[in-house]
Amino acid sequence: MFTLKDVFFAFVWIALLVLAGRLIKQKIGWIRRLYLPESIVAGVLALLLGPQVLGAIATSVSGEGTLLGDGLFPEAIRTIWSQSPGVFINIVFAALFLGEVIPSPKQIWRRAAPQVVFGQTLAWGQYVIGILATLLILIPVFDANPIAGSLIEIAFEGGHGTAGGMADTFIELGFEEGADLALGLATVGIVSGIITGTLLAEWGRKKGYVAAAEKNVEQPDDLPELSHSNNPAVREKRRQLTQGLLIDPLSLNFGFVGIAIIIGWLILKGLVLLESVTWGLSGFTMMSYVPLFPMALVGGIIVQMIMVRLDLDALIIPELTKNIAGMALDVVVVTALASISLKVIGGNLGIFLTLSVVGILWNVTFFLFYAPKIFPDHWFEKGIGDLGQSMGVTATGILLLRMVDPDNRSGAFESFAYKQLFFEPIVGGGLFTAAAPALIARLGLTTTLLITSGLLIFWLAIGWVLMRRRSPAIRP
Repeated sequence: MFTLKDVFFAFVWIALLVLAGRLIKQKIGWIRRLYLPESIVAGVLALLLGPQVLGAIATSVSGEGTLLGDGLFPEAIRTIWSQSPGVFINIVFAALFLGEVIPSPKQIWRRAAPQVVFGQTLAWGQYVIGILATLLILIPVFDANPIAGSLIEIAFEGGHGTAGGMADTFIELGFEEGADLALGLATVGIVSGIITGTLLAEWGRKKGYVAAAEKNVEQPDDLPELSHSNNPAVREKRRQLTQGLLIDPLSLNFGFVGIAIIIGWLILKGLVLLESVTWGLSGFTMMSYVPLFPMALVGGIIVQMIMVRLDLDALIIPELTKNIAGMALDVVVVTALASISLKVIGGNLGIFLTLSVVGILWNVTFFLFYAPKIFPDHWFEKGIGDLGQSMGVTATGILLLRMVDPDNRSGAFESFAYKQLFFEPIVGGGLFTAAAPALIARLGLTTTLLITSGLLIFWLAIGWVLMRRRSPAIRP
């Protein structure tokens, strides 16, 4: 058990760890060159200072009962941290599209069709390759849980936030080690994404595939601006709407995030109820294993659309909703990494290494083979952003984009940004990502392989149609 005071100090510790992560990143060159987020550095630091590393060392030196046997953090704080990822990930996804201009699917398709096809194909391929590896290697050799087939997409496309947020789902499905493996794979993904992306960028420049000259690359910011927050008319309307407001704008926007989460919760409960009185009567149930966060994302889109319809959307300040989501994501990453079980990863090292190698090979091979074909121009710049995102986080994709196109001469930033609106509600932490473990548990690997292979073929076919309608792309 823990008290509110324990909760308070658990988050004070997170704040101190993030500051320490920033200091470490500034002082240690190789960490700085990898562009690792401070939250990842802080999470690894918390893991090292916990009972599995510092505590184990202290116990081996001084014996049981030593002062540092549990590391620096009491059990109550570690318990709070272990429960935090599944809670705070809902805030991240609820705020994702708040304050954004949400174009119609037709507009998105017109602006970024090749980017959508490339991103979707890459993501569905991660399922296909992960399931095949599980069927052909992991189960016969390592007796792995079939749900391991979903880990590449959850960890590589979804990142640390999604991996940490799905811990409860893995436990409910009897795959307790899934969360630790997913977090470890997410770390492999982001590090390998930056390293391979940097090497590919250098190779692309030598081959003449990169049109833009390299500049010094700083820590990536967020996506290219899709909001209209800087519009003078919007700022004036916001000033009128907030006149006499006796609440901090940050608190107001946190309220909108809360409404999005409630709407998502109602949607999820409605789907669970619908399942229980329809196909669930046959014994096939899945919605009860789906976590809240993808529905919170849908709730955020609904809140944004309602506010636009009511002409109150100026009250949503994108800068603030992004800050709320950013802080929540830092909490998710720090606490998830601090709670990871090194023993579980060590005990499943064969599974972990197999999925890591297979995932990296698929992403890099697909980028080199398909990007020159699907993009009519600037294939390297437009493809490498998705490569980075598919192995780490959105910021990794933007970082690699900036390495090869710092002035956005290719237009890749806009295509990459618009693709997210067609991408993240489904994969990369979206509805299918959240449902995939339950789908495998209920339908089996073979059926799930057929579904994901069908979707992969569908997107490849769409890409083929796009390529037929235009002149041949520049090929390496």
